[in-house]
Amino acid sequence: MNFIQKTIPVGRLMCNCQLLVCPETLEAVLVDPGDEADRILAEIRKTEQELGRSIHVKALLHTHAHFDHIGATRRVKEQFAGVPTIFLHPADEVMYRMLPQQSAMFGFQNEEPLPVDQYFQDEEPLQFGKLKFTVLHTPGHSPGGVCFRLHEDSSLQVPETVFTGDTLFRESVGRADLWGGDEHVLIRSIHDRLLTLDDDTLAWPGHGMSTRIGYEKKKNPYL
Repeated sequence: MNFIQKTIPVGRLMCNCQLLVCPETLEAVLVDPGDEADRILAEIRKTEQELGRSIHVKALLHTHAHFDHIGATRRVKEQFAGVPTIFLHPADEVMYRMLPQQSAMFGFQNEEPLPVDQYFQDEEPLQFGKLKFTVLHTPGHSPGGVCFRLHEDSSLQVPETVFTGDTLFRESVGRADLWGGDEHVLIRSIHDRLLTLDDDTLAWPGHGMSTRIGYEKKKNPYL
């Protein structure tokens, strides 16, 4: 059985929520459950039906704490009886706690978030089943913005991948005019932490289409 990745664009801002499942242990993580909890949960159930086995969602990983990336976190965790660990970089915690206020500024509604369970550190290794990640702190879009490097594993058919949140997009970069944003810090993060990865690394942004690091080096007009 091969690695399972399902990209679920959620909410009116179409945040790319990622469901990543280890094919051997069926331990899973969700990256950026930003909205539409029911839709995310339905995709998990559909995947379980396809596999004929239950998936064990162990963690909710957040690239940053803007409302469109954390809006469904509470409901997803509660549906799994509080089992998944909520992860966030500590520099975004104040913004995370302000979810209702953030949402209201853009005409949305969200209830108070659950507490963060565990904080990321830069270069921290994470492992769920046999899926191995490294946390890359990439501030600029937000103070606690991170990217998740998923390490290649040929035995599981896992390609070298980086989930870039709103730091790097296909032929674009994240905004720096929101809470705690800094354009110079953002560009430095991209150059120092992302463009140093192998050119064939698959990059999945928080919105829109996937790309490759080598492509962005050549074609991204902001870099």
